[in-house]
Amino acid sequence: MNLRDYLAVQQRLVDAELDRLTPPETTHPATIHRAMRYSLFAGGKRIRPVLCLEAARTVAGEAEGAVTAACALELIHTYSLIHDDLPALDNDDYRRGKLTNHKVFGDAMAILAGDALLTLAFQVLAELAAPAERKARLVAELATASGTVGGMIGGQVADLEGEGKPPDAALLESIHRAKTGALLRASLRMGAIFAGATEAEYAALSRYGEHVGLAFQIVDDILDVEESSEALGKTAGKDAAQHKITFPAVYGLPASKTMAEAECVSAHAVLAPFGARATRLHELADLIVRRKS
Repeated sequence: MNLRDYLAVQQRLVDAELDRLTPPETTHPATIHRAMRYSLFAGGKRIRPVLCLEAARTVAGEAEGAVTAACALELIHTYSLIHDDLPALDNDDYRRGKLTNHKVFGDAMAILAGDALLTLAFQVLAELAAPAERKARLVAELATASGTVGGMIGGQVADLEGEGKPPDAALLESIHRAKTGALLRASLRMGAIFAGATEAEYAALSRYGEHVGLAFQIVDDILDVEESSEALGKTAGKDAAQHKITFPAVYGLPASKTMAEAECVSAHAVLAPFGARATRLHELADLIVRRKS
């Protein structure tokens, strides 16, 4: 099966499980469930849950049951996007080609929808059909990756406070390793944990996650400069308009592209111990670097 067909199958698998896990729109109070589902099913690529599933397969040869844990990642990611688009943060009207949550439901309901998705993610992990020790590790992994010390929220704070400051390489890397990279790395780590990885396997998949996580953000910064709003499904050129510290701002576009390719090469290298079991992870690394949206 080629990569495009494989991803379509994985996305359907994830979407079906998200649908099962998330209360129906008709469940009282209906407005919050409509708001949650509006953003959750707005056409995301499901990169994080797919990476989680593939990490589990790379370790164990299959990923039965891992889709539920993988969905917790997508719940966290979607909550972060809803909040990121709010007027107090990035103030964007469009996400994935659709009006952002707060433009449809209002600021207050959008805040609550994000809160509800965050809360649901940990309920999902708490109720997971897995050994207690693994569940505890999964909860800790996701909480750390989403949190303030080296996690997504900490990276968002640094990003906000860095607006308007002179481009600085050290600050740039610290922002993006936390803001984007931590949750992407957690995707690999959670798949490894669920599948019962050895310490060596967990470490290798962690390093892969660090490389693809940084590559993902570099490419995001490049696309914000090079692609149109229509292609991106969100407002293009906002990084420069808000004077954010980005890879093109610090290094320029040619060097940024070289850096993304170098991270991809490093990601491939750390997968060597897994042999053919990591074929899909190799393909996903290439996809992350060569995507156009």
